[in-house]
Amino acid sequence: MTEVTPVPVSAWLIRVARLRVTAGFCVAAAAFWLARPSWVSLGVGAAVALVGEALRVWAAGHLEKGSEVTSSGPYRWMRHPLYVGSSLLGAGFAAASRHSVVATIVVAYLAVSLLVAARLEEATLRAKFGDAYDRYVHGAADSSPRPFSAVRVRRNGEVQAVVGVVAALAILGLKVLVFSRG
Repeated sequence: MTEVTPVPVSAWLIRVARLRVTAGFCVAAAAFWLARPSWVSLGVGAAVALVGEALRVWAAGHLEKGSEVTSSGPYRWMRHPLYVGSSLLGAGFAAASRHSVVATIVVAYLAVSLLVAARLEEATLRAKFGDAYDRYVHGAADSSPRPFSAVRVRRNGEVQAVVGVVAALAILGLKVLVFSRG
C-alpha cells in the first residue's frame, strides 16, 4: 500500500468553505426578494433546475461518502456530478427569477463556492485515498458496477435538497401569481 501524504489546503479556502452555507442563504434571500418571474421564465428555469436535481439524485444514489472513490453512475463520466447538478440548479433558478442582478449573484456565488468545495474535496480525497484517487482523476480507475440506491440518496441528504427545490419553485410560482394580478 502506498503511503498517503496530506495535501496542504490554504487557509482562505477553509474560511470561504465555512462561509458557504451562510452565504448561500443570503444569496437565496436576495434572489427571492428580487425575483420577478413570469410563467415562461419559471417553466424554463424549473426545467433546467429539475435536470440539475435529477443529476444530483443520480449521483447521490451511487456515492459512498468517505469510504471510497466512487466510480459508478455519473462518476464514470465526471468528477463532480453533484456540483454540476448544483450549477444547473443555480442556472435554472437564475433563469426563473427573470432578473439580471439575481443571475449575477447566483452565478458569482456558485462560481466561488463550488470551486472552493471542489478543491477542498479533491485535497481530502487525495489525502485519504492517494493513488486510488489519482487513478480515478486520470481515468484509469475501474468503474464499479454498483447499482443506484434510494437508500444512499436518503443517507446522502439529497431528499432534503429535492424538498428545497420544490419549495423554491413553489415560492417563485407564488411570486408569479402575486405580481401578475396587478
